[in-house]
Amino acid sequence: MRVSYQDGYYVPLPEGHPFPMGKFPALHDLLLREGLLHPRKVVAPRQADWADLQHVHTAEYLNALAAGTLSDRAERRMGLPWSERLVYRSRVAVQGTLNAAMMALEDGVAANLAGGTHHAMPGHGEGFCVLNDVAVAIRVLQQACWIQRVCIVDLDVHQGNGNAAFFADMPEVYTFSMHGAKNYPFKKPPSTHDVPLPDSCSDTAYMEALTTHLPAVLDAAQPDLVFYLAGIDVMAGDRYGRLSLTRAGLHQRDGYVLEQIHQRDLAAVLLLSGGYAETPAATADLHAIMHREAARVYGA
Repeated sequence: MRVSYQDGYYVPLPEGHPFPMGKFPALHDLLLREGLLHPRKVVAPRQADWADLQHVHTAEYLNALAAGTLSDRAERRMGLPWSERLVYRSRVAVQGTLNAAMMALEDGVAANLAGGTHHAMPGHGEGFCVLNDVAVAIRVLQQACWIQRVCIVDLDVHQGNGNAAFFADMPEVYTFSMHGAKNYPFKKPPSTHDVPLPDSCSDTAYMEALTTHLPAVLDAAQPDLVFYLAGIDVMAGDRYGRLSLTRAGLHQRDGYVLEQIHQRDLAAVLLLSGGYAETPAATADLHAIMHREAARVYGA
């Protein structure tokens, strides 16, 4: 399986910052060690073009990002301190998702070892999300007539409010989100199909909900391409999660999603989204479960 990754996915943050930026190089190194990734399958993205970003984000917001003139309030809402390296990192991660989408259309499945920044809105960043990689990739590919219909399967513990809001009036993009009912964001614009879950949701209850809803979602969406946002913040003990999945439950979740996509012969883009375990290395190990399951399902 081909993946998007480059060293620029990591940017240093102030000491004590809660975002586990180190998970990106840690995941890359772990997948290489486990033999789940071959160096020749790693495609290093360049920075996404500003013109491509303008398919989703406002000129005012992009100009402020480029010039470093975000207000203090906007920076706090984004949750990350502005720097030139952060802007570079955000642009290459967006291009990584776009590249992975094109590779998935050719190969059947591909991944970005980042991505899933589903809280970014057209005019601002929020929730550790600077630019909305999935929305940009979809709009670029639609404009180029590579795809028409898309399904976003978002299993991050936090509802994908950026995607839900941006695609609200675009029926060709089916947004599916299974998330913590009482968790961030507290104002949740409706997705095409939302499944809110109670705090402390167990493996059994989670899988009952997923197996009830996902097959009907994929059948209704009839997509040319599926974006799978495989957030691991559903795990018990996650800093921001409030659900109670076990490691075995995460394997079951990712395996089931990939099987359902593969059985329908749908192209799939695999993205990380959120995860806040005790350390970046522990977070990367949980993100690697999706890749372990992909190797089983696709033989990739």
